[in-house]
Amino acid sequence: MKISALGHVVLKVTDCQRAEAFYGDLLGLPICARYDAGGFRMTFFSLGNHHDFAVMQVSGEAGRPADSSPGLAHVAFKIGDTLDELREAKTRLEGAGVQTTPMDHEVTKSLYFHDPDGNEIEVYVDASQVWRGEPQRVAQIAPLAL
Repeated sequence: MKISALGHVVLKVTDCQRAEAFYGDLLGLPICARYDAGGFRMTFFSLGNHHDFAVMQVSGEAGRPADSSPGLAHVAFKIGDTLDELREAKTRLEGAGVQTTPMDHEVTKSLYFHDPDGNEIEVYVDASQVWRGEPQRVAQIAPLAL
């Protein structure tokens, strides 16, 4: 596995609408897609890639698990353009005792895992250019069988 580029960063926020106003309206990041299903909300921003930055709404309430507090959600690294490269990364990570969760985002195929300190990392391969004509397709989330 070889990282070829920083893919995107996802921040956990307590209010997606407020984050859209800040990052989109104030800072000028263009919104390319939104996801809102089952109480899970995300907004995706693009600077020319399928997405370069995203915000994910969490409760932010005191006493909630750490994954529901504001802060960094995950950092993503591009490792290639083929499923074989993703399978190779999965084999390498799991061989090192790292548990992975494969996800299909249509425009990318991804592996999610945690570093030794519990920070979430995503490695992905680009899988489709459909986002160029239909930016909303960035907001696809499904399990991936590898």
